[in-house]
Amino acid sequence: MKVSDILRVKGGTLYTVSPDQQLAEAVSTMADNDIGSLVVMDHGELTGMLTFREVIQSVVKNGGSVGSTFVRTVMDDHPLTCTPETEIDEVRRMMLGRHARYMPVMSQRTLMGVISFYDVAKAVVDSQDFENRMLKAYIRDWPVDEQAPSPN
Repeated sequence: MKVSDILRVKGGTLYTVSPDQQLAEAVSTMADNDIGSLVVMDHGELTGMLTFREVIQSVVKNGGSVGSTFVRTVMDDHPLTCTPETEIDEVRRMMLGRHARYMPVMSQRTLMGVISFYDVAKAVVDSQDFENRMLKAYIRDWPVDEQAPSPN
C-alpha cells in the first residue's frame, strides 16, 4: 500500500498558512477546521509545518498567551515529507522515528496533501481487516476431500 492510496480515500482538502501570518490567526484556522496541522507555504514553496505541538510550546514560552508571535518563529522548518509512491510501512517508520503526527506529501515541488499518523494507522487496520476477511473466506470455501481416509 502506498501514500497515494490514503490520499485517494482522504480527498484533497489542504490547509496552508504563510510564515508571515500571526500565530493567533493560524490557531484560529486550525480550530475552525478541527485540524491539527497547517502546511506553511511561502510563494508556492513548502517552508515548514505548524502543528499543535509547536503551538503549545510557543504558548508555554509566552506565559500562556499566543501573543503577537509569527508562524515563522514557531514552525518546524524541516518537516518530514514523503511522495505519493512512498510505501505505508516506510511512512510509519519515518513518523515513529521523528514522533511526527503529520507529514506533507510532495510530488517533486508540488504539495499533494497531508497525511496523519491516524490516516496511516487506519489504512493499516483496514488492509488487515480486508486480508482477514479474504483468508476466512478462503478457509470457509476450502474444498472437502471426499476420499479422506477414516481414522482407525
